[in-house]
Amino acid sequence: MYQGKKVVVVLPAYNAALTLEKTYREIPFDLVDEVVLCDDASKDTTSELAQKIGIRHVIRHEANRGYGGNQKSLYNKALELGGDIVIMLHPDYQYTPKLIPAMVNIIGDELYPVVLGSRILGNGALKGGMPIYKYIANRFLTFVQNLLVNHKLSEYHTGYRAFSREVLENIDFNNNSDDFIFDNEMLSQIIYQDFGIAEVTCPTKYFEEASSINFARSTKYGLGVLRVSVIHFLQRMGLGSFKLYRKPEKAGV
Repeated sequence: MYQGKKVVVVLPAYNAALTLEKTYREIPFDLVDEVVLCDDASKDTTSELAQKIGIRHVIRHEANRGYGGNQKSLYNKALELGGDIVIMLHPDYQYTPKLIPAMVNIIGDELYPVVLGSRILGNGALKGGMPIYKYIANRFLTFVQNLLVNHKLSEYHTGYRAFSREVLENIDFNNNSDDFIFDNEMLSQIIYQDFGIAEVTCPTKYFEEASSINFARSTKYGLGVLRVSVIHFLQRMGLGSFKLYRKPEKAGV
């Protein structure tokens, strides 16, 4: 709890048994009220380990729904639990849980409703071992996105994100893609609705057990990013009306 606001950490997991406990043990439970893990049909013991180490809320997808589908389950559960500040942390230990207090403070003190952990600020990506082709693609895509969506971020592709409840309730994330492009669609929705976004410098680690998509999936993701950016530009300029930017239907309406 922070300033009377309930803090929920959500963990999108897939074959995370080797790194889950290390990640979980570094979560600052003096601030965090609940942890929710969604196991997207892992082939290892992720779900069993999550319960063993004390995670009370474990969601298990019997069939793989994709990275976006995983997040949808997590954000819906976090809202159901009454979360006011929701932080997505990958359980593969690529991002440090030690930045959670900074993210909570920024949202809890109502400075910004969204916080991203940036690997680019401070050169954390290259120092942490990000493959050079991914770094170059990240910089190129971010440059194009900033132009098309009329915003300025150091990167749009981090997996370390925190949101206020208001943000999650006012973007239609449930109708986004179930694939990796979900993250980019979500940021596009947030920027279009003019929610402020803060960035904090985030070290990152690339190692064998950390999750990462291959070159083919990266290429597909990159093309998806460009598509979302063009759609955002057209919507912003009044040249189209896309369902991505529709407000979600309220319960009972």
